[in-house]
Amino acid sequence: MSTPPLLLASTSPQRRAILEQLRIPFDVVAPGYDEVDPPGADAIGLVRAHAREKARSVAGEARGRPVLAVDTTVVLGGRLYGKAADAAEAAGMLSALGGRTHVVVSGLCLLTGEWEVVEHDATRVTFRELEEREVAAYVAAGEWQGRAGAYAIQGLGASLVKSVEGDYLNVVGLPAALLVRVLAERLPGQYGFG
Repeated sequence: MSTPPLLLASTSPQRRAILEQLRIPFDVVAPGYDEVDPPGADAIGLVRAHAREKARSVAGEARGRPVLAVDTTVVLGGRLYGKAADAAEAAGMLSALGGRTHVVVSGLCLLTGEWEVVEHDATRVTFRELEEREVAAYVAAGEWQGRAGAYAIQGLGASLVKSVEGDYLNVVGLPAALLVRVLAERLPGQYGFG
C-alpha cells in the first residue's frame, strides 16, 4: 500500500520546499482560518493554537490523509514579531532585532481522523549589529514580505545573522526535527521515519 500524502494546510513555499527536501509526499490546501494575534499573547500558546486551527480548518478535505499545519512567530523581550504590515514596520522590526538574540517559535499540528498532536519548537537566532543603511537595503529588497520577524534566513536575510542555536529549518518555516519525531512516533515507517 502506498503512503498517503500529507495534506499541508499552508500556502508557504518554504514549507513545501522543506517537505520536498525530506521526501515526504504531500498535497497543499490553503487553510480557512484567519490568524488574530491578541496583544500580550503567550507565543507558545498562540502558535500552537494557530497551527491547530489551521489544521482543523482543512480536516474535512483530508480524505484519510494526515493533516499538517504550522504557525511561526518571532519573540524578543516578550514581544511578538509576526509579519510586518509595511516596509516601515519591517524596518522597525529589523532594527529591534539587530545585535540581539531572538527566539523563533513554531507550533505544529498533525491530525488524522483518530488523533491530534500539537507541539512546538524554538530556535535561538542572534543578529549581528545592523547599520541603518543595511536595514534600509534589506527592506528595499522586499524579502521581508510575508515573513515572521521581517526576514528570510534562507535568502538575503542570512547576511543579518550571527548565529543559530537549534533547528535551522524551524527558522526557514517548518520545524523539521519536530515533524520527523512526530511522524516516527505516530506513523512509524509510513513516511520513512521510525
